[in-house]
Amino acid sequence: MISDAVGGILLASVTLYAVLGGADFGGGLWDLLAGGDRRGREPRRLIEESITPVWEANHVWLVFDLVIFWTAFPHAFAAVMTTAALPLWLALAGIVLRGAGFAFRKEVSGLGAQRVLGATFAFSSLLAPFFMGTVIGAIATGQVPADASHASLSAWTSATSLLTGLLFVGACGYLAAVYLVGEAARRGDHRLRAYFTRRAQAAGIVAGALSLAVLAELHSSNHALFSRLTGRALPLVILAGLCGLAVLALLTAGRPRGVRVLAAAGVAAVIWGWGVAQYPVLLPGTNVTLSNAGAPPATLVAIVVLFVVALVIVGPSFGLLFSLQGRRLLYSDDDSGAALALQPLPSAEPLVQQPRPTEASPAVRTAVVAFVVVDALLRARRRAR
Repeated sequence: MISDAVGGILLASVTLYAVLGGADFGGGLWDLLAGGDRRGREPRRLIEESITPVWEANHVWLVFDLVIFWTAFPHAFAAVMTTAALPLWLALAGIVLRGAGFAFRKEVSGLGAQRVLGATFAFSSLLAPFFMGTVIGAIATGQVPADASHASLSAWTSATSLLTGLLFVGACGYLAAVYLVGEAARRGDHRLRAYFTRRAQAAGIVAGALSLAVLAELHSSNHALFSRLTGRALPLVILAGLCGLAVLALLTAGRPRGVRVLAAAGVAAVIWGWGVAQYPVLLPGTNVTLSNAGAPPATLVAIVVLFVVALVIVGPSFGLLFSLQGRRLLYSDDDSGAALALQPLPSAEPLVQQPRPTEASPAVRTAVVAFVVVDALLRARRRAR
């Protein structure tokens, strides 16, 4: 049915936000735990350089999630937004404060202001995933009524919800550390590679333990969901565990190649395991399902069409963005100037002023990127014909 397809699209977009935006939130965790100004300078620099080009783009998927949920399943959306209004507002505040702290920390010059903004970025990076996790915990345990008329504190403060919030924070830290291991390895920085390897191993163990704790708590808080997680969704649960063990084994063996894909696959398997276990119910404990709570069929068809169009447009753009970032071709003007300033001058040669290459303006660089994306799309369209 078309409603099932839209439900799959919603779950896919949640997965994309988790494995991309989640790593950005995890970067804030490691920024917080990096230590003092001198000891934490190098880890923070790697975190900042890794996040800067992509953090705003990754939040596209959050907007996508909310728009699809609101448009395709308006009654379920209203119930969740009403019951869990407080944690959702707190998560939103965390996202806004995190972005402000991250952006302004690089602009101020005073050490005190940098510390305050850095702390804002780090602590807010923990608030957002934690409160998002409590909302998912409230949904999973059937604490969101179909006819919700007011916010409920007890709905998202149960043991399952709080454990789910901690699991979200742990998973974000795990993804970020694994991704940063790959980034350090690509740069040939063995010290930072070992530094984030230890943190990835610790975060993986903590996230695995929290996953088991949430599963055990579901046995009492929502036994029906627990039975389906250990029944029809069991293959995905096992896959998530195997991916986690493979990542730990590869990191221990000092072979980081492929660990980022495995880590993302493990987190994706957890999300899809939850979706399979809950299907076709949108709000456990109620009769709200994908089929009876969906928008009119014409609206659902339009969502599917727009999703395909978005993939065609946004997919190549994200691919280009991550490709340029992976090849370290995305620098700010300040970074470029600093890199040039660090280059040694020849001592035995007379200093002859060389003509400086003209640096393309941001507008020109943007136009070139847009041209590349449009050209790739046109080529793909011609091949499809």
